[in-house]
Amino acid sequence: MAHEGQYDEVPQSPEQVATGDGDAPPEELTDQQAKLLIRVLRVAYPHPSFPDAPYDRASKAVQDAEGADDVLVAGLRDLDERAGGDFAALDDEQATEILKAVDGSPFFTLIKATTVVALYDDHEVWDLLGYEGSSFDKGGYLNRGFDDLDWLPDPRIEEYDGAPRPELVTETAETAQSPAKEQR
Repeated sequence: MAHEGQYDEVPQSPEQVATGDGDAPPEELTDQQAKLLIRVLRVAYPHPSFPDAPYDRASKAVQDAEGADDVLVAGLRDLDERAGGDFAALDDEQATEILKAVDGSPFFTLIKATTVVALYDDHEVWDLLGYEGSSFDKGGYLNRGFDDLDWLPDPRIEEYDGAPRPELVTETAETAQSPAKEQR
């Protein structure tokens, strides 16, 4: 008689039993690979003025993402191979070209999908970029600094004083007085 949970394990194939691969833990990143991952994130999402902490947190989010284990290790090895042995030693331009070459791979898809959220949802990054966060719970932006961007130039506001530009007007004086308009 089978006890509850007795057959909950997934059966292993004969090859898995013979090689011991059935229960192999996922491969973890070495210290060098963890540093390489941060380098990849800095190249893929370049912000030279950002400190290391937001990239470290984004790196941990990538490592913790579902299905990241083997894809991440294999992808980092592939980057080193494409770089002739040391991706981290490349300048930003060369590193960017290699990342463009792997765009669409499971590795780079994982990097993009995870980092864009982890990095730009980081409150330290918000402060660095001048983003004040959600405005809904504070009554919106209309009366709370919607135009306080100090990194944009003041808008040039001038009234046009030239000849009329009928090609820019969708309704002329004639069509405004048409009978069809009056019937509406």
